Amino acid sequence: MEIQNNKECFVRLWLRLERTRRLMGAQYRRFCIRRVVQSWLPIKGNDDFVWKVCTLCGIEGYTELPPPSLHPRPHREFLRAFVATSLGIPMRRIDIRALDMAYSIAFPKCTPLNVRKKRKSPTSRPTPPLPTGRGLGHSIAEMQRKNP
Repeated sequence: MEIQNNKECFVRLWLRLERTRRLMGAQYRRFCIRRVVQSWLPIKGNDDFVWKVCTLCGIEGYTELPPPSLHPRPHREFLRAFVATSLGIPMRRIDIRALDMAYSIAFPKCTPLNVRKKRKSPTSRPTPPLPTGRGLGHSIAEMQRKNP
């Protein structure tokens, strides 16, 4: 498997990640970073390589991963770290836009990774009036003057 920093390779990695998850589920094996790396790269996927990938993505090696179609963010970080470690480049040089577009191609019915929600601005909401009533908004001295 040739690993590159482009959209076509990222599409293949997303699809391979889903196939690996299904295969490990059928074999009753844990779907974790260590098992994925060792199944993808049997010779190169030694403990040092797995440690570098886990350190870069911030996930422990034996932590079970959720399905990539439901929770894509940890998988995106894993794929970034995997490609960066395989190519020997820093993670910031990985094309994150191509990785997100590849996810949209590999999983077309899922929500894209780079969707930004609209934020409500504080000026668009009217400020509610302060509550008034007995004891609210009055000082203790005013209350004592009214009720001797």
